[in-house]
Amino acid sequence: MRCPFCGHEESQVKDSRPTEDNSAIRRRRSCTSCGGRFTSFERVQLRDMIVVKAGQRRQPFEREKLIRSLKVALQKRPVDQDQIERIANIITRQLESSADSEVTSGKIGDFAMQALRDVDMVAYIRYASVYKNFEHAQDFNEFIEELKSLQAETEDNNLKVAASS
Repeated sequence: MRCPFCGHEESQVKDSRPTEDNSAIRRRRSCTSCGGRFTSFERVQLRDMIVVKAGQRRQPFEREKLIRSLKVALQKRPVDQDQIERIANIITRQLESSADSEVTSGKIGDFAMQALRDVDMVAYIRYASVYKNFEHAQDFNEFIEELKSLQAETEDNNLKVAASS
């Protein structure tokens, strides 16, 4: 594996272990030229996926791009790197398990929104502001009001279920 520091193409594996969710192998490596240490991950890839963007542009799915967008939404939130990796793994598996080799950017956004909603509401709102293209402060207010009404509906349904038990 190429060293990210000096570009040398040989490195030694110093330690290998599965990630927390057993979806990848984490390898600590040392460059045989400069001695720099770095981590690599080995993951199963079921197939190559193509993302269909707005305007019908097509490009290969990049897991790292998904992770970058999650990191932006989760910046300064109490979520660690391992949790971000798990979220990306879940979304990637959802995409790979669909029958299509092409997926819309909207579908990826929907999966990311769903995952962020379960993890951190502030990150969810941040992501939504970009994904849904908020232009004014009022857009945030409307979105938050929708969330409040959905939460109230869910709480009412939970109370009804509990009362009927």
